[in-house]
Amino acid sequence: MGVAAAHRAALVEQSRRAIKHGSKSFSAASRLFDRTTRERVWMLYAWCRRCDDLADAQDMGGALGDQSEIAERVRHIRALTRAALDGQPTGDPAFDAFGQVAGECGLTMADAEAVIAGFELDASDWRPRSEADLMRYCWHVAGAVGVMMALVMGVKRAEADTLDRACDLGLAFQLANIARDVVEDDAADRCYIPVEWLVEEDIEPGQHTKPHHRQELADMAARLAQLMEAHAASSRIGAARLPFRCRWAILSAARIYTAIGREVRARGPAAWDRRVYTSKAQKIGHAAMAFVEALVNRPPRLDHEPHWRRSDLAEKSGSA
Repeated sequence: MGVAAAHRAALVEQSRRAIKHGSKSFSAASRLFDRTTRERVWMLYAWCRRCDDLADAQDMGGALGDQSEIAERVRHIRALTRAALDGQPTGDPAFDAFGQVAGECGLTMADAEAVIAGFELDASDWRPRSEADLMRYCWHVAGAVGVMMALVMGVKRAEADTLDRACDLGLAFQLANIARDVVEDDAADRCYIPVEWLVEEDIEPGQHTKPHHRQELADMAARLAQLMEAHAASSRIGAARLPFRCRWAILSAARIYTAIGREVRARGPAAWDRRVYTSKAQKIGHAAMAFVEALVNRPPRLDHEPHWRRSDLAEKSGSA
């Protein structure tokens, strides 16, 4: 094995460990990709995970750390990302892995900037006032990642509609996460529920997770789940255009994450009494059902497209 191949193999192994510890759900789904795609997905994930951990001063998505210097940490993320894309060693395996996969798949600084902008929103103590604000945030932290994942899987930039559907899957994932983690986010002084929704429910600022507002919180979580369903259904149209192994992996991930959002909705006011997660047996079941879905490959016919589209979210956010 040559030096370059050995270096790549080391980055892949470190990235594999990152996804194994950072996301059991996505780690399980990623094993369904062919080897080359799987390794590239791992390397992209490692960068995303590391950026998130640096921005939030946490370890593998654990408890949030000191948020007093988040703006400086975001500047550090941008500098390391740019160095990695320029082919310079960064001293951080996750950023070096991003440079590797970017070189292989044509990812650009503009792609990365769309994601980094989401960290900047958190750094500025941002709160969404409207549903549009919420969806722009979801675009940055997850929709833009979905687009990069599609590029890593071999989707061409000219295939705009397929990239739109990949964005939809990222949006669906993030909406499920917000619904599940709303109480944890509140403990970290973060709120991704739009202010307009809180006003509609007659909830005072900072009081949405209090016990006497659990029914209203459940109602808002159901709204998040409804948005999730629309974008998840749209994503299946794009998945149908992928090679079989990619299609199987993506449909598995979609089933696993939407199950989280559905469970939050089903539990109602009790959704946050204990953390919602999917068991190993459930993941196997979702993968099995996704295999059949990928084999049959008959995407749903939508009665209507989701209201929020990638082009609008990216344009209003000032990112490409």
